[in-house]
Amino acid sequence: MRRMVCLILLWLAWPVAAAELKIDLGHGTTSYDTAALLARSDARDIEVADDVAYHGTRHYRAVPLRALLPGLARADHLQFVAADGFSAEIDATILLGTSKATPWLAVEDPAHPWPPLDHGKSAGPFYLVWTDAAAGGIGSEQWPYQLASIRRLAGVAERFPATRPDPALPADSPIRHGYAVFQRTCFACHTLNGQGDAKLGPDLNFPHGPTEYIPDALLRAYIRDPQSLRHWPEAKMHGLDAQTLPDADLDDLLRYLRHMSTRKSAPSP
Repeated sequence: MRRMVCLILLWLAWPVAAAELKIDLGHGTTSYDTAALLARSDARDIEVADDVAYHGTRHYRAVPLRALLPGLARADHLQFVAADGFSAEIDATILLGTSKATPWLAVEDPAHPWPPLDHGKSAGPFYLVWTDAAAGGIGSEQWPYQLASIRRLAGVAERFPATRPDPALPADSPIRHGYAVFQRTCFACHTLNGQGDAKLGPDLNFPHGPTEYIPDALLRAYIRDPQSLRHWPEAKMHGLDAQTLPDADLDDLLRYLRHMSTRKSAPSP
């Protein structure tokens, strides 16, 4: 016990190392280190309510994210990649939107490290946070932390065609809407038909998707609270409550997954 206390005190006293964030908007990669970001004239202290990583109100030294994305257009699409393999796909319309929700890049000061999360590491060195997130309908998967890079890429459907539903479906099909929900809430951690950049969770269609082997009621319960179905301390998936994933969106997400169970393709070697 004494050794454990000493290790914790050592962790608290030991500053985190300076880090580097890489941003590529298609014109070459720009690198930003911790010191440069903290020293920017537009860096400021902000208060973030309902912080996704720390589950409460937090204060950060942060830079307006839009200031780091010069030339970004509303038709663009960005991928935020974390050190642990989490890969958030966010349309530029959300980042450049006119709603009250404002994106910020929170920067961890090596001299004052943030508290550790459940897995022992902090949300740093860089963390996409939002002020007035609820006003902009920002979901929990749009708060990537431990950021390593931001890249402008083609959209998910173009890069990963095996994730697309049947093109013959009408434009207003609930399955098409479910595909959009999938991209927003699932694709950050999971692949489908072997396609995707995430490295955290299992594939959601190959060889079998969850709608094929989990009864509907249990699958819904699992998505809302994973620990209610299978409990283990090292679980990484967090639940998606009705605010993050409304019931209507959940219905359409399951319609999309059932539909894709009829459109399987083996992952490329």
